Amino acid sequence: MIMTIINEQENAAKVQDSKSDIVLSVKGVSKKFCRDLKRSLMYGVQDITSELLGLRGKSEQLREKEFWALNNVSFELRRGEALGLVGKNGSGKSTLLRIIAGLIKPDSGCVEINGRVAPLIALGAGFNPILTGRENIYANMAILGLSKKEIDEKFDEVIEFAEIGDAIDAPVQTYSSGMAARLGFASAIHTKPDILLIDEVLSVGDAKFRAKCHRRLAQLRDRGTSFILVSHNSLSIIAVCEMAVYLSKGQMLLSGQSSFVIDKYEEDLFIDDKGNKKDKISAEFVLPDRAEPTGLQIKSLSFRDNDGNILEHLVSGKPACLNVHGYTFENLYDVNLSVIVNHLSESNEEVLVLKSSYDGQSFNLYPGKFTIQLYIPYCGLKAGVYSAKVNLSNSPYFNVLDFVESYKFVVKTVQNMNKCLYYQPRDWKLIN
Repeated sequence: MIMTIINEQENAAKVQDSKSDIVLSVKGVSKKFCRDLKRSLMYGVQDITSELLGLRGKSEQLREKEFWALNNVSFELRRGEALGLVGKNGSGKSTLLRIIAGLIKPDSGCVEINGRVAPLIALGAGFNPILTGRENIYANMAILGLSKKEIDEKFDEVIEFAEIGDAIDAPVQTYSSGMAARLGFASAIHTKPDILLIDEVLSVGDAKFRAKCHRRLAQLRDRGTSFILVSHNSLSIIAVCEMAVYLSKGQMLLSGQSSFVIDKYEEDLFIDDKGNKKDKISAEFVLPDRAEPTGLQIKSLSFRDNDGNILEHLVSGKPACLNVHGYTFENLYDVNLSVIVNHLSESNEEVLVLKSSYDGQSFNLYPGKFTIQLYIPYCGLKAGVYSAKVNLSNSPYFNVLDFVESYKFVVKTVQNMNKCLYYQPRDWKLIN
């Protein structure tokens, strides 16, 4: 009997600890906006009046020109946990952060917060341009819940981190965007927040400042600060966040391990609202004939295996050949092949530049069909959707003979490459 009571007490304590470990609980949050400014103002007056009279209820109905920016979104964030928010533009990510930060109210649902929230939604956006940097530090940190005594104690640390020198006593309207960003970040992180909301703000400033920001965020994380990170950079989400939430048109489509959520999100990037692929990705890209062909014309592009079979997609770490088929109408000498690859899932980031001229290779072409092959012993690209710009040009003047602006292809992987920038060939051995 005594053992039973002890076990019940232990279980109750575990449940209580689990609940206290939750720093943020978003429960059925919905928010609607109006696309028409005049109607939006009219609805606002109606809602305020109804609320003052105690007549306003939680309406699930949309009025004319209204739409759901968020619709019944729920999740929890625990102490020391990092959660990524992903979704296309207009999916509701920033609206959700603003609700959590208390900048706007939800139409239904609630947000429960256990601790201090510091929003890094737009660095420096809350600054008064007429006030000096010093005055803005006190104003912003006071808004985030610090007393004047606490701000006095942290003031020198804020100044040292921001690195804006004597400009601290100049009006913020005289600051560059980088200076305002440094001051905004420094003010927010020195509040010792329990929850840090980060919305694409770490892309501002120079490389040195960004590295400094990431180091400080890692320190905060070690001390138990929880993060919600919004970024279009999938690698950042996977590297920083264990869990992720995928939003689309205000709906929460998926939540779970960040790598799993990111895979689904990137797959959907190239699917339109009707479920069709927006960008047709074919194994072989065939170009139409020109009306009056001269010089040289690229006829088709394809990736093939070592036996010459067309590959539906590339696989990280596996060999592949890029075959450029074409036709020449005259003798052409010192022809160079250039392939520039962009990662479409990473904000169109350029990830690979290959040019035969870099390797001291050029080709002499004579009238008739030709195939120039680029052999890749290992595909170093991670999983995702890519676009290659391919062109053939004359050396030494690099006169472009013909080009393909965008040849889209898919890379898949059979290994765990979630936190990798590229595939590294390797071999493991035990040496006694």
